[in-house]
Parts: sequence; structure tokens; C-alpha cells
Amino acid sequence: MSKRTSRKSLNWKIAWRETLILLREFRFPVLTFAIAIIGLGIIYHAIAQQAGEPLGSLPEAVYLMLTLAFLQPSGGFPHNTILQIFFFLLPVIGVFTLAQGLAEFGVMLFNRRARSKEWEMAVASTYNKHTILVGLGHLGYRVVEELHHLQENVVVIELKATAEMISSVRDMHIPVIEDDATRSTTLEAAGVLRARTIILATQNDSLNLQIALKACSLNPKIKVIIRIFDADFALALQDQFGFTALSATGMAAPVFAAAAAGADVTNPISVEGQQLSLARLAISPASLLAGKTIGFVEDNYHLNIILLRHDHKSEMHPTDLALLNAGDTLAVLGGPESLNHLLHDNN
Repeated sequence: MSKRTSRKSLNWKIAWRETLILLREFRFPVLTFAIAIIGLGIIYHAIAQQAGEPLGSLPEAVYLMLTLAFLQPSGGFPHNTILQIFFFLLPVIGVFTLAQGLAEFGVMLFNRRARSKEWEMAVASTYNKHTILVGLGHLGYRVVEELHHLQENVVVIELKATAEMISSVRDMHIPVIEDDATRSTTLEAAGVLRARTIILATQNDSLNLQIALKACSLNPKIKVIIRIFDADFALALQDQFGFTALSATGMAAPVFAAAAAGADVTNPISVEGQQLSLARLAISPASLLAGKTIGFVEDNYHLNIILLRHDHKSEMHPTDLALLNAGDTLAVLGGPESLNHLLHDNN
């Protein structure tokens, strides 16, 4: 699948998700309108029977109420005074309920800038196995960009981000919840109970740890990727809690994104000015890498495959002609951008 086709598919998915949210937001007006039409249809049918102007069936009476609501009556004007009232009452109901609801629906659908915090939470509620990112600073924004490039579902939590930063993220169709991530209700609104990964990218080590522990208490299975400035503290967190603790260097954003996308990635090291990381990833069933040779992957992604594990057997420095299959595990050495490109095609 080409990047253009993949992006188009993602845009359709986003549009469908937002339409479902809008329908859910307006379910009560729609339900009220439906109950009114059916209820009035039943009443009209009963009165018409007694007044000697019966309709063919109850469904016909309901249909008459529906057409009256849209000023398109399907039957002749009745002689009974009470029945005549329905012909004047239903258009009013149609205008002030359905028409108003449709107008508000259209405004919310096309005026995304006017959506509130509740809307962002509604979008987040549709996500599953997604990534939550806390901290929309310089690093956080770059991580969001990388995850968006990998077509990962992301929910952002930030209390004090600039309007320009929030607008840029929302333009990627990524919900931003402006609230305090130390609160359990905020994490739950971001879908922490269903999330696969949480990334803590604020500039405060203790705050990152506090949120990480709270997220784990709510979802013990969640994968934690945490930004830590102190290298010794990072090692201690990895040993004690199993967190993926990464440095906050300028080139770290692609590594954070790669870790969130499912790869085990080390902190980058600088070799002759080039940032390199070692990553471990499994070939997924739908991967574009399946069926390709080691040589093809190394040449096209500009990285080195250090180890190939296939059928419970590991091969160090596999030959260029070795084929990759779904379920194989790779140990790969490369730059952050190359690793992200590889992960994108693997997913």
C-alpha cells in the first residue's frame, strides 16, 4: 500500500470516527424526535378511527406524521378539528427539533475549531490500543509528529500548551485534552484503561514518574515510556519498574515514537556525528517486509540487521539472501528516521 493510499484510508477512518461521535452527541434529539413521531402517529390513528376518517394502517399514520414534520403531507386534509391540529402541530415540531438539531450538527461537523474539551474527550473515547502522550513541549510535539507519520492513534494531555501548538496538533486530527495529567479522571478521559502505551515527556522527572505510576495503577498492562534527564535514575526505573526510560536529547523524538509503535529501542549514541539506536521488532502478519530479503531491507532502509530469529533459531549477521517471514524477530541498528521508516512499513 502506497503512502498516498494509506493516508487517504486514514483520513476516511478519521472522518467516519468523527461522524459517529457527532451522531452519538445528537442521539437524544434524534431519539426524542422519533418517539414524538411514533407517539403522535399512534394517537392520530386512534382519533381518526373514532372520527370516521380511518387510515389504512398504523404505519401509514406514523408515515403521515413524518411527512407533516417536513411540510410534505401524504394525505388529504381531514375534516375533524382535532386531526386538523396535527397538520399545524407537526411542522412546528419538525422545525424546532429536527431542523435545529441538523443545523447544530452541521456547525459542529464543519467548525472543528469551536469544539470544546468535551469533544476532545469524546474523540479519545473511541480509541483503543492507542498511545497517550503527556507533555506537549518541544520534544512532545516532535514525538506526536513521528507517531502521526507512523499512523498511530494518539491522545495528548497538556495543561499549559500554547494555542499555536494545540492548533497544530489538532490539525493532525489528534485530540488534545487540556487538563492536569496527575488526576485519574484526566487519564481515564484519555482512555488509559484501553491504551497500549503512555509517553511521559514533560520536563519534570518527578512529575513524569508520578503520572507513570498513576497510569500503571489504573492499567497495569500499559507500556510506560518515560523521559528522564538523570541517566542513573533512568536505569533505576528500568530495573525496578520495567519502564522504558529514554533521554531527552534533540534526536530522541523518533526513538520515543519507535518505542511507542512497538519496538524495543535503545537510547541513541553518537558515532562520528551520526545518531544510532539498536531496535528489536517482530515482523507483523500484514508487514510490507514479509517476503523481502535481508539485503533488500538493509539497502532500502539504510540500516543494518544484526540478528534474525526464525523458527526459534537465531542467526547473527544473516546473509543478504535470507527471507523475512511474519513472526520473525529482528535486531536492527540504524538512525532514528530509518528505524521509523522500517516500523511504518512493518505496521
